Amino acid sequence: MARFVALVLALAQAAAALALPLDARSSSPKLVFAHHIVGNTFTYTQDTWTNDILLAASKGIDAFALNIGPDSWELGQVSSAFAAAESLSANTTFKLFISFDMSVFPCSQASHASTIQQYIQQFAGHPNQLQVSGRPFVSTFSGESCTFGTGSVNQGWTNVVRTSGLNAYFVPSFFVDPATFGSYPVADGVFGWNSGWPTGNFNITFDPDQSYIANLGGRAYMAAASAWFFTHYSPQTFDKNFIYRGDDWLLAQRWEALIAHRDAVDFVEVNTWNDYGESHYVGPIEGVQPASQAWVDGFDHTAWLDLIAHYITAFKTGAPAPITRDRTFLWARLAPANANAPADTVGRPANWQWTSDALWAIIQLTSPATVTLTCGPSALTAPLPAGTSKLRLALVAECDVASSVTRGGQSVAFKPEGMHFSTAPAAYNFNAFVVASP
Repeated sequence: MARFVALVLALAQAAAALALPLDARSSSPKLVFAHHIVGNTFTYTQDTWTNDILLAASKGIDAFALNIGPDSWELGQVSSAFAAAESLSANTTFKLFISFDMSVFPCSQASHASTIQQYIQQFAGHPNQLQVSGRPFVSTFSGESCTFGTGSVNQGWTNVVRTSGLNAYFVPSFFVDPATFGSYPVADGVFGWNSGWPTGNFNITFDPDQSYIANLGGRAYMAAASAWFFTHYSPQTFDKNFIYRGDDWLLAQRWEALIAHRDAVDFVEVNTWNDYGESHYVGPIEGVQPASQAWVDGFDHTAWLDLIAHYITAFKTGAPAPITRDRTFLWARLAPANANAPADTVGRPANWQWTSDALWAIIQLTSPATVTLTCGPSALTAPLPAGTSKLRLALVAECDVASSVTRGGQSVAFKPEGMHFSTAPAAYNFNAFVVASP
């Protein structure tokens, strides 16, 4: 454990050296956050928070958005997170802010405002509270119907974040028509939660972001970045069983668009660090899962963090991130979309037709090389230039994934353990299996 902390601490210090301090960027920030579900941290200790913060900071992430609900124990975990961040303040400028999950917080009466205000007040002056324009940053998931006993949503939130000595920098995720943003002058910006993935059978574009930006009137825009979405709950539990389309290297394409439009994007929030139930986690599998073990256990996603770190550098600096070693990033579903799994009574997820059976590869090379991808009868060999390239390999039969990089007569093979495509799966698991070469 000590060696792990020392290694990640060194990486965090290196990442910090590449970026300006938060205070220097506050007037025109280019910051990246990760959405952290506090509801999944019941068993966390301060050391767990320390490890999460060190890992995130080493990848260029500036802050955790602490998604909280009304459960009383969550306050203790938020306090533990802030204590962990403060204990590392000599080594990293990592910050935290609260993102209130208004899908579970009551918000129809004036008395409901006090719990939210108390959270903001308790941490507003903490040295690790994210400050933008000298004000504590506060966000939400939902909240577009909250009036807190007033005559309008705008007045309700004004009473929450602009009274009792509070002057929060408020960037909510309201699920409303962007054309109505003018009705919410209380918002200093808006978070486009669903901008990180296509919600239909089409490739992701920047068009939804453009709609947000065009209607914000110069206020801040926070975009989402994600790599996957799959949830598989029965009607007897959370009754959510569907996918969003993650094909065509979603993670890479999303970050490339954000980099191309970086002048119009103030903040990016990675969705998410640990939402296991919806399969878009990029942090370690730890804490308490929300009954998602059937599709999460054995499907580590932390390899995506290194790829995200590459794009974060480019987003912050406006220049391509240097590639210092050859890397191969691979991800795929491990069964055909139309395969049958009769023992899985939850059933095949909705929108399953939106995804193709393919291995998605991002190849980073320090100099030109020939790259080969194989899985059973499927094989692809391509000469690739230095830099970052994308490859796609169709998965058509039972097989094990393998790849190789060949340069100057020398070949380096990568055979990821457990990356087996099965045509007879035991369950409908549309989660991504993610690996990266050493």
